[in-house]
Amino acid sequence: MSKASNTPVVDALKQVLADTYALQIKTQNYHWNVEGPQFHSLHTMFEEQYKALFEAVDEVAERIRALGDYAPGSFKAFSELTKVSPPKDGIDGQAMVKDLVKSHELLSEQAKAALAVGEKAGDDSTVDLLTDRITYHDKTAWMLRATAA
Repeated sequence: MSKASNTPVVDALKQVLADTYALQIKTQNYHWNVEGPQFHSLHTMFEEQYKALFEAVDEVAERIRALGDYAPGSFKAFSELTKVSPPKDGIDGQAMVKDLVKSHELLSEQAKAALAVGEKAGDDSTVDLLTDRITYHDKTAWMLRATAA
């Protein structure tokens, strides 16, 4: 696959990368700042999630590199690309959970759109990577929704 032929795939992956990075930062922020009766369980859950997102950022960036392009890697680049809202200040743990649900649902949709681009290009490796990302975000959104119930 030449660089010229994979530009739509790379562009879709850059979107997923930026959104994943933004969600990692948001989740880590909530990990640091959660308070209240569910502090320990939410603090622990958010830590598990931001660590998993950190690993995903690396996987997506390395896929972009494997396709022959450069991965964005600055706050400026990510902030220009991401569709994930920034963390909200001064909210309680349940509001944090609900905000993260929305972000995971958004990222799942972004990954599904990127997967369709990868399928159209016949890029099985990207499709495989994105299938794993979709599964992770759907499961995490479900677990967060169950926490907020």
